[in-house]
Amino acid sequence: MVIDMAYYAFLDSNNVVTEVIPGKDEGTDGINWEQWYGDFRGQVCKRTSYNTSGNVHRNGGTPFRGNYAGIGYIYRADIDAFVTQQPYASWELDSNFVWQAPTPCPIDGKIYSWNEESQTWVEVNGN
Repeated sequence: MVIDMAYYAFLDSNNVVTEVIPGKDEGTDGINWEQWYGDFRGQVCKRTSYNTSGNVHRNGGTPFRGNYAGIGYIYRADIDAFVTQQPYASWELDSNFVWQAPTPCPIDGKIYSWNEESQTWVEVNGN
């Protein structure tokens, strides 16, 4: 027996994800489960794909809503995607629904943190 399972994110009034639950796959029993779960809970509910991250489906399938929703993620209706909260004002959302700094982080084996004031990556001192 194969059990179809989907995941659903509940949103607060600011479209921030408050909870993610497993549920029935869309189309099962001819019911719009996204609507049903939302009505049952009295919250907006959006389906999310456990296999989607950075707008790529890990099993080669079709990505769905940009990223798997996590608590604190934001559902952006304008792009029909879940995104993390913007880490810094200068960072922009790329076409894969991932926040990018104005300049790429150096890749040299060292650890860096972003300095918003100077708009640069600063090496983190290991002490």
